[in-house]
Amino acid sequence: MKVVFFGTPDFAIPTLKRLLENAKFEVLAAVTQPDKRRGRGNQTTASPVKTLALAHQIPVFSPQRIKKDPQTLAQLKALNADVFVVVAYGQILSQEILDMPRLGCINVHGSILPKYRGAAPIAWCLYYGETQTGITTMLMDVGMDTGAMLLKATLAIELSDNAQDLAIKLANLGADLLVETLIKWQHQEITPIPQDDAQATYAPLIQKSDYILDWSKSAIALHNQIRGFFPNCTTTFRGQLIKILATVPLDTTDTIQLANSSAPGTVVDIVKGKGAVIQTGAGILLLKEVQLAGKKPQPGEDFVNGNRLTVGEVFLG
Repeated sequence: MKVVFFGTPDFAIPTLKRLLENAKFEVLAAVTQPDKRRGRGNQTTASPVKTLALAHQIPVFSPQRIKKDPQTLAQLKALNADVFVVVAYGQILSQEILDMPRLGCINVHGSILPKYRGAAPIAWCLYYGETQTGITTMLMDVGMDTGAMLLKATLAIELSDNAQDLAIKLANLGADLLVETLIKWQHQEITPIPQDDAQATYAPLIQKSDYILDWSKSAIALHNQIRGFFPNCTTTFRGQLIKILATVPLDTTDTIQLANSSAPGTVVDIVKGKGAVIQTGAGILLLKEVQLAGKKPQPGEDFVNGNRLTVGEVFLG
């Protein structure tokens, strides 16, 4: 099967690797986002997909706007591919592109559709406290993740999973499901199932305001926000912004006995060998890992000791 692969971040890498390693597929080209300046040195860096494709001598196209790039469109059409595979590419494909391959365009989406359509399904499913997610392969149309569904695979979410952990699990799950989907689709062993729009929910792009912690929320809501938007959630400590990277919601009846009389954001206990416990709007939260500005991430215990943290200090949203 002749494949053109569309993808950009690390999430797409396992799928591209599976296609490159499987003799049933020939990857004709990869389409990815243009190189970007990243990091403190502001160095121009290729996307993970581009790096992997070039390492396998696969031609790479990186148009700024693929729908408006006649040269790329002509090159894609000339490839005469059987199928286009799309995994976190980052641009919307036009109907002209969707109509090019004989078997259509198949997307690997990181949720159980029609829930969490959109750009950030992993982050938002964690934010809303889901206990299960998965991968859906679908036939693409011009809508935002609205195409008919092909196959699904589910995955349990652990309370300790953050967006990075879950992305790794889903990326590998999606790679396996995509190979199965392509083989069955080629042999006409799948009947596409239309999505029920009435059941759809959305996972929009994350905004900077989503990173700000409001300690008046419940402990579990804050925990879900921190792991969903990992590693970017912030709070103010002694007048400076710090990142909260990992937390543990605590049950006051089973762990430490505390009255809920302290204001949200207040340090109500220091657990030896663990870290600071913060009062929230409902329940308490252990700070497991934090990162001060310009510093490396550190365990909660080191944060307490290094800053001589005391009960009664307050974190602000």
